[in-house]
Parts: sequence; C-alpha cells; structure tokens
Amino acid sequence: MKKLFMGALFLLMTLCASAKIDRPKLVVGIVVDQMRWDYLYYYYDQYGEGGIKRLLSEGFSCENNMIPYLPTITAVGHASIFTGTTPALHGIAGNSYLLNGKFTYCVADSTVHGVGTNSKAGKMSPRNMLASTIGDELKIATDFKSKVIGIALKDRAAILPAGHSANAAYWYDSSVGHFITSSYYMDRLPDYVEQFNQRYQTTPGKDMKPTNEGVDLTFKMAETVLDHEKMGQGDVTDMLTISVSSTDAIGHAFGTRGKENKEVFMELDKNLARFLATLDQKVGKGNYLLFLTADHGAAHNYNYLRNHKIPAGGFNDDALKKELNRYLESKFQLPNLITAILDYRLYLDHQAIGRSGKSLEEIKTTLVNYLNQDERFGFAVDFAKAAQSSVPQLIRERIVNGYHPRRSGDVIYTLRPNYYDYLDKPEERGTSHGEWNPYDSHIPLVFMGWHVQHGETSVPTKMIDAAATVCAMLHIQMPNASIGDAILPVMNQTNYTK
Repeated sequence: MKKLFMGALFLLMTLCASAKIDRPKLVVGIVVDQMRWDYLYYYYDQYGEGGIKRLLSEGFSCENNMIPYLPTITAVGHASIFTGTTPALHGIAGNSYLLNGKFTYCVADSTVHGVGTNSKAGKMSPRNMLASTIGDELKIATDFKSKVIGIALKDRAAILPAGHSANAAYWYDSSVGHFITSSYYMDRLPDYVEQFNQRYQTTPGKDMKPTNEGVDLTFKMAETVLDHEKMGQGDVTDMLTISVSSTDAIGHAFGTRGKENKEVFMELDKNLARFLATLDQKVGKGNYLLFLTADHGAAHNYNYLRNHKIPAGGFNDDALKKELNRYLESKFQLPNLITAILDYRLYLDHQAIGRSGKSLEEIKTTLVNYLNQDERFGFAVDFAKAAQSSVPQLIRERIVNGYHPRRSGDVIYTLRPNYYDYLDKPEERGTSHGEWNPYDSHIPLVFMGWHVQHGETSVPTKMIDAAATVCAMLHIQMPNASIGDAILPVMNQTNYTK
C-alpha cells in the first residue's frame, strides 16, 4: 500500500513539474495613430475581408473604450496602453514637457547614440518613462527569455510600447532614409535590418509619415522582424508592438474626411490583412493573441462642420501665450511669466516668480479666472488643485489622471467642443486632437486570436484596461503602475460589472 501511495505521489509530482502555463506563442499589440473609434464602421463597407472586417468578425470588440486622462496625444497614448496607467504614474506627460524648467522630449536620451545614423534622431530611449510595460512583465515572467520588439515610423511610438527591457525598438530616420535604433538596445543593426534598409531605402530628407507608403513600410518591417527573429517560434511567449504613424500625419494634414484619409485607411486594411495572413502562416492561427487600438482620435475639421451648421473653430496657442503674458505683466509687473504652452498645459516661470517674491498661487488663480471668463474655453484649472475644482466629474478625473507634478505644468485648459489648436483659416482642411471629448477620447480596442471568442461589449472600458487584460490572459503580473482592469468578456468570463 505504501509503495502504491509513493508511486501515485511521484506520478503527481512529475505531472505538476512537466505542466506549463498555457500561453500564446506571440502577443501582438497594434496601435493605429489617430484612429477614431467610428473608423471601424465609417469605412466598413469599403474594407476587404481579411483586415479590419476579420478583426471584427473573429475578434472581440470593446465598443465603448475611452481614454481616461488629458491630454489625448501620441506619446501619452502609447505609454498608457502598454503600461496600463496614466501620466500621473508613468510620467510621460506629453510628447514634450518642461522638466525643471528645461524642454524635454519624451524619449530623448543624451547618454545614448544612434545606431544606423549619426543624427540626433538616434539619441532616444525609454528612460523617461517611469513604469513597466506588458513586455517588461512578460520578460520578467519568463526569466528574460521572451523577445520583445517595437516598430514604428515615430521614435516614441516604437520605444514606449516596447518598454525598458525590450530586445529592440526600430524607428524611421528621415534624414538617412531608413530604420534606425539606438545604443540603448544594441551596438549595430542586425544584418537583416541592414539588408531591409538597403532594399527599401528612401531619399534622405523625405518624410515617410505623411504617405500611404509609410503604412506599407511599417508592416513590411514588422514582417521582416517576425521572420528573422523567429518570433513566436520558441518555447516562451514573445511580443511584437507595431504603431502605424501615417494615419496621424495624414489626418493632421487633410482631416477626418476626404480621399486622403480614406486612402490611408484602405492601405492600413490591406496591410493588416497581409500581416494577419503572415501570422497565420508563421505562428499559426490561434497561436497568437493580437489587439488593435489607438493612441487618440481626432476632431472633424472646423470648416467641414461649420459648412453643415455645427459650431466649431480653430485656436492658436502662440497668440494665447502672448495675450496671457501681456495680461499677467499688467497685473504683476513681470514679463513672460508663461514660458510654454504644450498640449493645452501652461508652464509658469517658477524661478522668476520666486525671485520676485510674488505669490505663485495668486498668479495661477489670476490666470485661471481670466481663462474661465473667455467663451473660447470650456474649463481652466490649477493642475495641482484639479481634484477640488468645480468641473464635471468625468473631465476632472481625466485632468487628475493626466497630472504629473514635476512634468505637467501649472494650469490646464479645455476648449469648447470641436475647437482645437489650429489657426482658424477658411482654406484649412486638417485637424488635431488632445481634448476630453469623444472625438478625441473614444478609440477602438479589438482583441483577436488565442482564447478570444467572437463578440462585443458596450460596457465602458478604458484604454488602460488593455494591459491588465493581456497580462491576466497570460497569467503574468500586470505592469508595476497599472491601474486598469482586466476586461472579463475578452477572457470568456461573464461576471463583468464596472
């Protein structure tokens, strides 16, 4: 009897030791820059069968997915998706911000140098981001055996999603006409990247972002990395992050309607179909977990709306800066107190105020009161006191979530609906983003592949829930500053309330 018991115990221990956590071979996170949620359906009849239609027909779509912070811009969005948190915690307060009074680009790093370029475009890394990402946690969970690689035309869109411990991030340097990286990741480009660059070299100085070819180039690079790095072919889960930058550049130039926007989304759909087919072939259908989302949306062009009697307008923050500085000087006898306006955030010259003996709090209060009397604005608040402000709860929460005390500035303002920071000109066709309104904050989030059943939910979800969901499905710890929630219907669980 004792021998039988010991034999059964040994068999059980052997089975437990040999058991593996069920995980996909590959996780793919795709961010489409400036993709409004309604683009899933506005162009639906014109999409092919293998791209976005396939995502919607096979995957699970979170139809009421919102950005929970301000400002709604590129760097903040990419950082928030993959860290599962907001600027208050991950520290990427904007594409650029002032840190100790110094202008700081979100991924700039003077301690590294370019690889594949000698230009300043290579002096980049994720060091300014304060939180870990999905990829970082995946690497920790697999004792750093997983490969994690980020790809985009924009540096920040390749670097921030991939995280701190990524094997590589590749972005496009227009000054040399090919993909580059930095010494943060490696000392030289892999041979296959060199060969890719030779094959797809463009004229130095040509910016590929505002072109449809930029979409194709991004996915071709992703396919090349997938193939040569054998991602999804090993014993542990790998992760590939891809950001499509051309949709943003074309949207800024030509707006949310018209042939240019349509053409770039048709190009996206075509390339997405090809990429999904490549994943089916290389990794195996059902062996990869993919999600597609956006870093922000965009407002409709104000001329387009006004032609249809919908209130809208343009706004110029350079003119506002001059106006506000004149007003503050008349009140406090100090010139140029506002040093910068970045993404609807005002930065005051703290050193000059300190030397003068004036009250910072009084200056901020004066500034907020002035802005709140102007009909161009929705609300203006002292960033540090936003939680106590008389602002609608949804907007107040997003302001608080977006506030990092050392990076976000002093005062934030919102504009009237469908107003944004472009000069109001009758010939203007472009658009912008950055506000709390649904056109900027309502974004797609669609999961497809491994253990995902077809469906959709209109229960509210948040951009920052994507990281918690992926990590829960992989049975790994969520990123170290994550405040998102796993979306249970995506995981085939029905007890979902929020």
